[in-house]
Amino acid sequence: MRFSRRVAMYALILAVSSLVGGWFGPTLTAASSGEEVDQSVRTFTKVFDLVEANFADPVSSEKAFYDGAIPGMLRTLDPHSNFFDPKEMQLFREGQRGQYFGVGMLVGLRNGRVTVMHPFLGSPAKKAGLRPADAIIAVNGKNTERMGTSEVVDLLKGPRGTPVKVTVKREGVENPITFDLVRDEVVRPSVPVAAWARRGVAYIKIEQFNENTSKEFEAELKRLGEDQVEGLILDLRDNGGGILQEAVAICERYLEKGQSIVSQRGRIQAERSYVGRRGNNGRRYPIVVMVNRYSASASEIVAGALQDHDRAWVLGDNTFGKGLVQAPYPLSHDCQLLLVVARFYTPSGRLIQRDYSKGTFFDYYYKKDTATRNTRDQRTTDTGRTVYGGGGIAPDEKYTPPALDPFQIQLLGRYAFFYFTARYFGPREATLPKGWEPDDRILAEFRAYLKEKQIPVSDEEFDKHRQWIAQQLKLEMYTMGYGKEESDRVAVLYDPEVDKAIESLPKGKALLERAQKMVAQKHAR
Repeated sequence: MRFSRRVAMYALILAVSSLVGGWFGPTLTAASSGEEVDQSVRTFTKVFDLVEANFADPVSSEKAFYDGAIPGMLRTLDPHSNFFDPKEMQLFREGQRGQYFGVGMLVGLRNGRVTVMHPFLGSPAKKAGLRPADAIIAVNGKNTERMGTSEVVDLLKGPRGTPVKVTVKREGVENPITFDLVRDEVVRPSVPVAAWARRGVAYIKIEQFNENTSKEFEAELKRLGEDQVEGLILDLRDNGGGILQEAVAICERYLEKGQSIVSQRGRIQAERSYVGRRGNNGRRYPIVVMVNRYSASASEIVAGALQDHDRAWVLGDNTFGKGLVQAPYPLSHDCQLLLVVARFYTPSGRLIQRDYSKGTFFDYYYKKDTATRNTRDQRTTDTGRTVYGGGGIAPDEKYTPPALDPFQIQLLGRYAFFYFTARYFGPREATLPKGWEPDDRILAEFRAYLKEKQIPVSDEEFDKHRQWIAQQLKLEMYTMGYGKEESDRVAVLYDPEVDKAIESLPKGKALLERAQKMVAQKHAR
């Protein structure tokens, strides 16, 4: 490694060590002396020099620093402080912006090959005719057989306006097909579904909180016609969070002016509070918020604020329990440190962060049961309901999705609906007539397909699950014929948890009325 490169690497380690140690910059308090840090860096340098000179295989300095030393140091702190190398930093920024340059399709591994899951609406891939289940066998003539998903994605991305050739193997088509695409801006909405779940009941899914979320939310309500909304189902399931300010903006739509939304407190900064600045402009319809254990961070801020002010009924499972605030620190070589600098608290004052001091970080991230509570952090909502910190947002009403039986698991696990749909269209045009529904003929073809693929299904099982099979076929057929966006809208109608949320709207209405009464009494004093 050249001397200048080595110096840059050591400077990067020193900068990160300084930030983590708490003495970088004039506003921070010293946690360890400069001499101690210097000694630690000298020790690290000596260890690295010995490894580089004597290890059995050549040593990559980037791998040693980016994948080893820096992440290893951060793992001694907490589960959420992160170091992003240039590639990870680019992906992080793309996620915040909700856009990137490429061909515009979701890919994943199916039967050992990187496969198109679905192209995005309006994307170069969609316009060119790429379809779900197309197995990508080459990009620009480069064989992808032994590549993973991320490697293929890297080949597909590129500057706007540049050409890329994508060669696929399609079900029911003998020879490979090559598509000539031109990369363009790909916009990924953070509000992918907004539809009427029932007459007067709007359903809106927020997938993540990026720079455009509040604008998208407003636009979708305007498209639906908010004056017709009598109840709202706000789906935050699997929403891992995102930009704090966007979560605050969603809360502001439904809280009174001056009501607290979230506050954050840290060692090196004064407490900062976010409150409703605009008021809810008379929006009085009841809300049910749907959450699960993968709802985290910014989505927990929304659920916690609406729950603490009794503005929404929360349905589902305990959320993830991430109550830590990260701040970005740009470093050299387009790297960035995302360091935990504070904790956030819901309006009632509870800290929802789960305990990560016991067990491994793997346990922390993948533990299925997050329903813990800190009994010493007991608070009350505006109307006096008891809530706890320490274990995410506990739902007002627990909901466990119905478990799949072995028959359903087998068909989904073998991707039967996915590949049958691809085979059905094959060389045909991927379109469907308006209002298409699976009929007996399609079900009979699917039954024959299962037999051909040696997927054991008895006539009794098939008849028992006939309605479910028709629903799954419809969703896959809609993804192919109309697009994933339309399929997702239909899926809302088949979701039993959405049905439960609709049933729970009167509970949200009762909470809202009690909260409004208390606000009125407070103003009358």
